[in-house]
Amino acid sequence: MCKKYKYVLPFIVLSGLQLGGLTVFAQGPGPGQRIPLPPIPIKGDTTHTLSRHFTPASAAKKTPDAKGFIQRWLVLEPVKKDIVRNNIFTDNYLRTTFSADNFSPDYTAVPRNGETVNVGNQDLKWYALDSKTFNVNLYHFTYALNKPKYGILVWLVTVIDSPEEIKNVRMAAGCNSGSMWWLNGQEALLLSGDRDMIADNGTSARLTLKKGRNIIRGAVINGPGMANFCVRFIDEKGSPVKNLSISYE
Repeated sequence: MCKKYKYVLPFIVLSGLQLGGLTVFAQGPGPGQRIPLPPIPIKGDTTHTLSRHFTPASAAKKTPDAKGFIQRWLVLEPVKKDIVRNNIFTDNYLRTTFSADNFSPDYTAVPRNGETVNVGNQDLKWYALDSKTFNVNLYHFTYALNKPKYGILVWLVTVIDSPEEIKNVRMAAGCNSGSMWWLNGQEALLLSGDRDMIADNGTSARLTLKKGRNIIRGAVINGPGMANFCVRFIDEKGSPVKNLSISYE
């Protein structure tokens, strides 16, 4: 074999294996796997409608999807932030920012659908929505409302009703780019750095879901690029917890 092909052929084979591996890796969802996300609206799309990717939440019973992901959330219009890059999202930056730009110091507070709150000098409205996909795409949310899509902080709240006390569960979340999550007023999970949205990218320490009402609060922050997240609970065996009811009040 000619010497120049002697080295080119292994490179081609290796490259093919790497690409094949990336394809398999992207087929999720599942722990540590990338997940196919809904497409960004095409440049000519000027409809700006929530119904494309969301359904207004109702009083009808809502449970996690087949893989345990929580799709019903109260979502606050974005807090506009001057963020030019995502590598600033250190633990300290996130804690400081979420504390300063907070809609309420009561981490068990559940806002009302349609309520307007003040964050800094911005008056922002709450929306109770069901995502049509396992994740909640905040780019689609802000695009639909004709609000800023980049350089944003978005607050989230949902209420989980458990038919029994469930010990030793973990909250598992993925986000783009940084986020922080609380359960019943206590910090559960912090995802810092410039991340892609990967299911179960971070998991909490062991938690207990109380019998009855449990309140999740979240904050997702992003500079350039798409902002979205997914959240579910997993049990000690890593299986999704699905015997839950989800509401926004």
